[in-house]
Amino acid sequence: MEYRTLGRTGLSVSAVGLGGEWLAGKSADEVSAVFDAAISAGMNYLDLFMPEPEVRSNIGQALSGRREKMLIQGHLCTVYEDGQYTRTRDLSQTKAAFEDLLSRLQTDYVDVGMIHYVDSAEDYAAVFESDIIRYALSLKEEGKIRFLGLSSHNPDIALRAVRTGLIDVLMFSINPAYDFEDSSTDIYAQIEFAGLKGDGMHRLNSARQDLYGFCEAEGVGIVVMKALAGGRLLDASQSPFGKALTVSQCIHYSLTRPGVTSVLVGCSSPAEVEEAAFYCAASDAERDYAFVFSGNPQIQTAGKCMYCGHCKPCSAHIDIPVVFKLLDLALAAEETPETVAGHYASLEYDADDCIECHLCERNCPFGVKIAERMSRARRVFG
Repeated sequence: MEYRTLGRTGLSVSAVGLGGEWLAGKSADEVSAVFDAAISAGMNYLDLFMPEPEVRSNIGQALSGRREKMLIQGHLCTVYEDGQYTRTRDLSQTKAAFEDLLSRLQTDYVDVGMIHYVDSAEDYAAVFESDIIRYALSLKEEGKIRFLGLSSHNPDIALRAVRTGLIDVLMFSINPAYDFEDSSTDIYAQIEFAGLKGDGMHRLNSARQDLYGFCEAEGVGIVVMKALAGGRLLDASQSPFGKALTVSQCIHYSLTRPGVTSVLVGCSSPAEVEEAAFYCAASDAERDYAFVFSGNPQIQTAGKCMYCGHCKPCSAHIDIPVVFKLLDLALAAEETPETVAGHYASLEYDADDCIECHLCERNCPFGVKIAERMSRARRVFG
């Protein structure tokens, strides 16, 4: 398993984590088997938004005696009402549901308290202009949550939230289809890939790129949901690209976006856990997602680094995708953030080492003028 630091939290988090949504309706033994497989594979990060009493209790039982093996991201504002999940901004309901979560998980804290599903301006106000945010911050002060998070599918609202400085961890929906959607598309339209229909030209969504860059620069760790788009990207007949990706390719796409720490894959069986964890053993060829974009007349990526790594190997040993990711972050900001400059300074080989042999440009499927961009990186980073 690969591990990454979750932004400014300092937590060491598995690059592939466990989404708990598919554990609802499973028996206690089935849930335990999933956690046995996940912990054995090295997964140490769990997202748990489901309010159903049985699934919470089953997870608590599965983690009994090994709570320290799993960092838990537990959601606020998700409740069980009339026999089903619902979202709430009612303070009393939120408090009761969170105390129930701790009780059923047999713990006195969660590592990340995740404010659940904030996607609209009205929802933002209902959280950040109410007692909900004050309650969440009080939980952090009391140690019942170690860090504060927020989940969203809307890049504009998510950016507004992280700009408050209160959010340590952002849970966001990222996959190659969503990144080419119109920023106004809501989650239900996203699921149907509504923004990729028709014969128009589709470019990377600038609002989403701005969000990822801001989180990277400010140390807000991003954990990814919807990386497989509910499995649709694994099926050529449902994929908007007309091509099927593998689980490893979907995971790798998300992990190569700025700011991303971990991809949380919903698993309902040990076999699905093993399929997700295989990412860490996959070869570069097995991780490669570039084929989805290159040669697709509706997807505009010409001259744009997609961080796919096809430019490698570099005769000067420069990690070209990392240099260009940092360059893009610096160019997106009015002035180079200290964190970005620090990451660049820590590179063993950087743009100063480029010998302009142009071998990398022959390999790039997107026509990036790599030598020119290396020259620009030298100017930007001094």
